[in-house]
Amino acid sequence: MIYQLLKPLARIYLKIACRNIKINHPHQLKHKGPLLLACNHPNSFLDGLVLAILFDKPVHSLARGDAFNRKWHAKLLRLLNIHPVYREKEGKGLVPLNYKTFAICKEIFKQNGIVLIFSEALCVNEWKLRPLRKGTARMAFDSWTGNIPLTVLPVGMNYDSFDSFGKNIILNFGKEIRKNDFDFSNNDGKNLVVFNQMLEEELKKAVIEISSDDKATIRQTFFVQVNPIKKKLFAIPALIGYVIHAPLFFLTKSFVKRKAFNTGHYDSILAGVLFLSYPFYLLMILIIAFIITQSWWSLLLIPLLPFTAWSVIQLKPQA
Repeated sequence: MIYQLLKPLARIYLKIACRNIKINHPHQLKHKGPLLLACNHPNSFLDGLVLAILFDKPVHSLARGDAFNRKWHAKLLRLLNIHPVYREKEGKGLVPLNYKTFAICKEIFKQNGIVLIFSEALCVNEWKLRPLRKGTARMAFDSWTGNIPLTVLPVGMNYDSFDSFGKNIILNFGKEIRKNDFDFSNNDGKNLVVFNQMLEEELKKAVIEISSDDKATIRQTFFVQVNPIKKKLFAIPALIGYVIHAPLFFLTKSFVKRKAFNTGHYDSILAGVLFLSYPFYLLMILIIAFIITQSWWSLLLIPLLPFTAWSVIQLKPQA
């Protein structure tokens, strides 16, 4: 319920927060399922957030188990269709709980649902594919042996930066992997190896590999040309938007930077805090505007303020 209520707002937020999202096969966003999204993991919760917003159908995500340590965290995450996967370093006694999560995923597939798994099983802010674990393969073969017509879709998430707001994102989908791609007369171990080889091949094509020190190539790869006419048309709205939104943005950025800058989760935490706080900030401005003007015309600020914020992102300098 909360997921469905937040998704329309999150879609508006994503349009404001991202300058451009380039997708190589946008038709995949309308996939009817059952579908397993096998994705790289460069940017913490932001990876799952972007995909959940873009896909038409609800996306169930798998996240590291320690995020569920507190009861209210666990309850909130499950309401957002996020399920735990535990690693040995979080406690060997917790690892068997993964069978419950995998059973939930299997039921989701039976209902033609979509599940997102991060096949590297590790989040690192970099432009590089890391070694794949076997969890994706095991989940796929468990579904196929249960006669579920699951499709595995390789997904490459690529960001222009991991520490700035107003992103350019390149989302690359690879070639689908299906049950009939495998010889089930082979033993399970061999098929798991073959699966990971196929998935790795597709992800290597989908994930843009650049050295973190090569700023020029990063900029060239993700740079989006802004039309000169667009610059002139949106210059004044962007200026207004900058002045109005600066208090919220810079206070939030300063707070999150102190708490999480070197954790690998800075980007996603900043995006999440801004998403949750913006409606309240907008409401505060509306109340102030109404008190000053005593006019219901101040309600026009509801669409106008997000538009000015969008204008700022469209015209801001690109890294």
